[in-house]
Amino acid sequence: MEASRGTGEAAPADGGGLRVDALTVRFGGVTALEDVALEVAEGEVVGLIGPNGAGKTTLFNVVCGFVRPDAGHVTWRGRALDRVRPHELASLGIARTLQGIGLFQGLTAVENVMAGAQARRRAGLASALLGLPRSDRDERALRKAALTELEAFGVADVADRLPGTLPYPLQKRVALARALVSKPALVLLDEPAGGLAGDDISDLAARIRALRGATTVLLVEHHVDLVMAVCDRVVVLDFGRRIAAGAPAEVQADQRVIDAYLGVDVDAAS
Repeated sequence: MEASRGTGEAAPADGGGLRVDALTVRFGGVTALEDVALEVAEGEVVGLIGPNGAGKTTLFNVVCGFVRPDAGHVTWRGRALDRVRPHELASLGIARTLQGIGLFQGLTAVENVMAGAQARRRAGLASALLGLPRSDRDERALRKAALTELEAFGVADVADRLPGTLPYPLQKRVALARALVSKPALVLLDEPAGGLAGDDISDLAARIRALRGATTVLLVEHHVDLVMAVCDRVVVLDFGRRIAAGAPAEVQADQRVIDAYLGVDVDAAS
């Protein structure tokens, strides 16, 4: 089991992956994150758990450029993300889902997924505005990619429907399809199982497992069983500090995690 601060955690040998070093974020007199460190190696699935207010979403927002840290650094494949703006993430191969749905309500399901595939567009804005052939080809290619992704999530039949007309679990699938359609190298999943139950969670678990090796995943989730089932490692935050990190079985058995979050002793061998 790693030390609670973990600032001495080694970087991947090749300098790749996502690395967070000594991250501190304050909002007025409130410290949201204090000296937090973690890393996600290329192709690894790492879970980030902790009570409400532990700082999980704040960490995501720092990685995505929505929040500037007071101290510390974030790097992706050796490149500093300190000055990266949210709209630049796609060009770096980074995608993110939101805690809620986050779909554009005025766009159909397929149009929402196409919005996530904009990094694939080759034609410039001028071509699109002028309706040039290259822009038309781009549009057809984006729609084809979006439909393929919707089909992979089992929702191709709702491609032309607006999000508000779909049941919540189907909206979740569309949102995940939008995040993954560009084939990101790093995806940040913010509570993807929220509002789901039963077979929908099982299906989500299978899809996250399928990403392992090809996509680097940082997962924030309150469904602990899902986290423990799909993650290679788990990092635990409490009151903005990292209190534990390690393999799922280790984290489940750690008394600090039980006291702060899990609430009951867990038989790591079960």
